[in-house]
Amino acid sequence: MRVTFLGTGDAIGTPKIGCSCDHCMQAWKEGRERLRTSLLIESGSHHLLIDTTPDLRRQLLNAGSPHIDAGIWTHGHYDHFMGFGDFYRIQKPPAMYAVPEVLDYCSNVFSFLPSPRNPVLPFQPFTLFDLTITLFPVDHPGAPTYGVRIESADAVLVYSSDTRRGIPEQSIDCMRDADLLILDAMAPSHLTISKHMNYTDALDLADELKPKELRCVHLSHMVSWDQPYSAYDMETFDLGLR
Repeated sequence: MRVTFLGTGDAIGTPKIGCSCDHCMQAWKEGRERLRTSLLIESGSHHLLIDTTPDLRRQLLNAGSPHIDAGIWTHGHYDHFMGFGDFYRIQKPPAMYAVPEVLDYCSNVFSFLPSPRNPVLPFQPFTLFDLTITLFPVDHPGAPTYGVRIESADAVLVYSSDTRRGIPEQSIDCMRDADLLILDAMAPSHLTISKHMNYTDALDLADELKPKELRCVHLSHMVSWDQPYSAYDMETFDLGLR
């Protein structure tokens, strides 16, 4: 299972339009960027997309224009599903998976672009290609939001890009034993964001879950470019024998 970070930024992205903070100015000077957070999962010859961000066209070009076989929507916020329209006249729109309320909301916006829509229930594993996938609820006020556990024959990936620290205990259990754990860390430790974790929150949760590897995503322009454990766009992990 290969994991590629197509984007690692928050809803605004970095650099932020019109911002002259140190991190944004460094981004301009060095040609750095954080596109909106999403993942590409490769398993054998199949490509699975986690969320369809507004940056999807450029993200897929950056990844070499892979054919997307299926996708998962974690929730119905703009920065996590509004790029689905980029499949128009590019390829047959991929089959999408999500919990029913998320699937219904996102699908209604893209009713002009029909594709197979597959409702799945929280905590009920389903098989896609040679992967076992489980969606679990997290704590992201304003929209029903789900993390994703993906298991291959020899690796476990756990992903939750939008959540506060108060994740339900059953979901916490679903997040354990990860080879790669990917967590929301939207803000530096000295700031509190009402709907997201900051860096200290993410580290504390990772300390509880004890993954083999940790990466932080959904990073705002307030986060420095050298913050430890921060993922970067187009970073890849080959998750193999454990």
